[in-house]
Amino acid sequence: MTNMLIKGLVATAVLTALTGCSNDDETHLVETPVATTCAEAGADCKTFTVLHTNDNHGRFWENSDGEYGMAARKALIDQIRAEVSSNGGETLVLSGGDINTGVPESDLQDALPDFIGMNEIAYDAMAVGNHEFDNPLAVLDSQRSVANFPMLAANIYRADGTRYFDAYKVFDVNGLRVAVIGLTTEDTAKIGNPEYISDITFTDPTTEAAKVIAEIKEAGTADIIFAATHMGHYADGENGSNAPGDVALARALTEGDLSAIIGGHSQNPVCMEPDTNAYADFEPGDDCAPDMQNGTYIMQAHEWGKYVGRADFEYFNGELQLASYQLIPVNLKTTVTDADGNETEEFVAGEITPDADLEELLSYYQERGQGQLDEVIATTDALLDGERANVRNMQTNLGRLIAEAQRTKVGADIGVMNSGGVRASIEAGDITYRDVLTVQPFGNTVTLMTMTGAEVTEYLNTVASFQRGAGAYAQITGVKMTVDCTAQTVAISEINGKDYSATDSYSFTVPSFNAAGGDGYPVLDPIQTGYVDAEVLYTFFQEKASIVAADYAPVGDIVYENSDSPLGCTITAN
Repeated sequence: MTNMLIKGLVATAVLTALTGCSNDDETHLVETPVATTCAEAGADCKTFTVLHTNDNHGRFWENSDGEYGMAARKALIDQIRAEVSSNGGETLVLSGGDINTGVPESDLQDALPDFIGMNEIAYDAMAVGNHEFDNPLAVLDSQRSVANFPMLAANIYRADGTRYFDAYKVFDVNGLRVAVIGLTTEDTAKIGNPEYISDITFTDPTTEAAKVIAEIKEAGTADIIFAATHMGHYADGENGSNAPGDVALARALTEGDLSAIIGGHSQNPVCMEPDTNAYADFEPGDDCAPDMQNGTYIMQAHEWGKYVGRADFEYFNGELQLASYQLIPVNLKTTVTDADGNETEEFVAGEITPDADLEELLSYYQERGQGQLDEVIATTDALLDGERANVRNMQTNLGRLIAEAQRTKVGADIGVMNSGGVRASIEAGDITYRDVLTVQPFGNTVTLMTMTGAEVTEYLNTVASFQRGAGAYAQITGVKMTVDCTAQTVAISEINGKDYSATDSYSFTVPSFNAAGGDGYPVLDPIQTGYVDAEVLYTFFQEKASIVAADYAPVGDIVYENSDSPLGCTITAN
């Protein structure tokens, strides 16, 4: 029975009672006050807490500064669970997905330590992220068998029309039936490996959410409906080149149908300026107000387990209230400068002592992963040139190989790689993962942008004209063009082996650093694939096994004119 119907029946009953009363009876009527707070509601108020993380991306172990890590996360969550329980509440722990991909110690072990860590922390459910499909489906199925919690996705279907995962699960939380629906970004179909997802369909999450909500309502199996999503949060629903995210989802549904969205994918702390659709200038330890759209709370806890999101809820009078919300830093540190100019690192919110048992358990996988970094993943018949003096001054085989690896990963037409992101060469002979991390240590991600030919020309007018000697100097594959260094324009003849057209659509990859305007590149609003550059290069080497360095040597497809050098734009000031 809906709240509106209940309220209507109550109002009708009261009116009937008043009509049948004499004046004398009316003097004895006592109106029962409606509780406006949990305290006033007393035993009729149910309290519970939702804890959440998202976009783990292999960070089961703390970083070199001792920040985050699953052992510290467990200690914090255990502490909160105990506190909530002592106050008469219960706790639900959710993940916004993307457990896979990002740290070699995890990647080399198919994220087994991460799922083991989640089991020990006792997660209740997770949304399926797009990076859960970075490996063959057999690996994903193995991860499902390891997980002691459901992986949820209502909008992922097999070829036979059945869902690959459960659409939702209902939890009994302190006497309340809480349904959690899982939803995954449609962009998975674009940025996932076709080899692994060719028989999988990713449908519109909003359509699936409405369908599942109707099913839950008809069955009467839940008091409250949440969604654990991996769709991304974009302020005011401005998703740019990305598929619509959580804001669009909340706005598309009937108000009140979805109480809260626990999200992931965009990897940002969702902390809003009060009563606006704008992000707050959030720093670790600051207060955080989640987004509210169409009666739905929307929450996301940045990335990598840097924070544990904590939402304390109260349920009374048939309505859900958010009593408090915070993003709790997990051993994050800040630099403090004293009066003498000396700098020290201090914990933002006090040190959390990692859970000793989980730390010991995960240390085995950390040490095992470190040992695997020196395993040979490929060989090269000649030097792959990433020498600073070379890669910033001309097209080199390694710079072009990296650009090629990134565009190949997502099936793009063009690959653009800033030379400042290439930090070392790889000698002839064996190639190890440690070599890869030396070449690409920054952890940038690959972004994917689609433009018309005319727009690509405008973009490359800037990017291809950057001066030699700077980190901005671009290594570029997949395009044949002439660059006029004086006019700062390009004339493109071919893209990805086909004749250029100003009106056709083309896609290209560029590191996230540059897509955000780094090195003076034009700012883009691309699809955030989430693929980490080092992991992409590792996979490329692993699949090729044997690298012929000459295959990536410059072949004259980029010609520089009106320059002091034929290797790139060098304009000597008069």
